[in-house]
Amino acid sequence: MLKKIGITLLLLLAAYLVIAALLPDHFLVERRILIKAPPERIFGLINDLHAWDSWSPWAHLDPDMRKTHSGAASGPGAIYEWSGNRKVGQGRMEITASSPPGAVQMRLDFLEPFESHNLTRFALQAQGEATEVRWVLEGPSPYVSRLMSVFVSMDDMVGKDFTTGLANLKAVAER
Repeated sequence: MLKKIGITLLLLLAAYLVIAALLPDHFLVERRILIKAPPERIFGLINDLHAWDSWSPWAHLDPDMRKTHSGAASGPGAIYEWSGNRKVGQGRMEITASSPPGAVQMRLDFLEPFESHNLTRFALQAQGEATEVRWVLEGPSPYVSRLMSVFVSMDDMVGKDFTTGLANLKAVAER
């Protein structure tokens, strides 16, 4: 009986390892929202990292979070670094490209609770008197991450925060 249980457990473990190995080695999370504001107003809230705390879904998760700004005041070269509790971890983002009023691209580096290096993009497209805002996060999914994503995907982990952040951005931009 113990032998059968052991073999079954080994087969389940092998299946888990194979399933994780077959998952994509790259992830992409995307959310969109329509905001009743001109692209220029929304662009300013994204392209200036000093304005992030007004709408970021993570800004208020740790009241003691340390934040620093360096580099350019806004646009390419602007840097935002943070260090906080386990909910926000430690990381750095840097605007690497921006095209007013339609696009901002950033390098996003998490240092804690796990290290990862990803790309974040915002695309703004005028839609009459409103603007569609698209927020994308993408990056590599190493094998260790794929082991975890068998049970919970990056979309599950980050998607709800993007939805919250975009709703916050909408509220700030439409004021």
